[in-house]
Amino acid sequence: MTAKVIDGKAFAANVRARVAEHVARLKEENGLVPGLAVVLVGEDPASKVYVKNKHASTIEVGMASFEHRLPTETGEAELLALIDKLNADPAVHGILVQLPLPGHLNSELVINRIDPAKDVDGFHISNVGLLGTGQKSMVPCTPLGCLIMLRDHHGKLAGLNAVVVGRSNIVGKPMAQLLLGDSCTVTIAHSRTKDLAEVCRRADILVAAVGRPEMITGEMVKPGATVIDVGINRIERAGKARLVGDVHYESAAAVAGAITPVPGGVGPMTIACLLANTLTACCRANGLAEPEGLTA
Repeated sequence: MTAKVIDGKAFAANVRARVAEHVARLKEENGLVPGLAVVLVGEDPASKVYVKNKHASTIEVGMASFEHRLPTETGEAELLALIDKLNADPAVHGILVQLPLPGHLNSELVINRIDPAKDVDGFHISNVGLLGTGQKSMVPCTPLGCLIMLRDHHGKLAGLNAVVVGRSNIVGKPMAQLLLGDSCTVTIAHSRTKDLAEVCRRADILVAAVGRPEMITGEMVKPGATVIDVGINRIERAGKARLVGDVHYESAAAVAGAITPVPGGVGPMTIACLLANTLTACCRANGLAEPEGLTA
């Protein structure tokens, strides 16, 4: 048995195309252009690459992109004042503060200053609470991408056993909430779970988001299960650097029914869902119907 590969690159391209279609229609019928503001503080090399990619993708789908690059030594008051300005700007529908922030800045304070309706990362405490109580919220991009791919592969998810390995606020916890929302039976496991292999083997849907290279092996996968690998880990092998997931791909792919690769699986969906969230925020702000199939 060889698992079906869930091609995140192709899937993300499809999501971006659907977003672009909606954006074009909003412009034509309502004179609206969804706008995304990205705030980058400091010179973190990985963050600079992410911001560049987000800008390019935003322009590609026809949205307005507002970039704010601030020096590392930017003070909290100055950063909060910028967020207040973006909150009040009707041309800005989504606000994203690139993490991690420099050490002298309080990330929680900064994130919770964003208007929850414009919080396209879904990290504001209000959105976390709304998601946790099954109400309409902005949903973190990576879990949303996973959910959209799972719905596409399975159709209905109701009644399936889902195991999420990882309990982070960014992926693990919101992923579990989204799967509960689609009526899965959900277990949250982690690195300290007793007999983790046995817990994982019960899963029809296994989401690995634990941040440990190749921790989930084929013997931990139920035959025919769908495996979603959220991990991105850089390792050295035979003197070469390479990217691997939290799942040992070769052994898991021999057992699973479907699997996401790393790279090229969940990763491309994160930016695609950021664009989808910005579109959703614009529609909600203007009392228009939300884009079908691009929300939780």
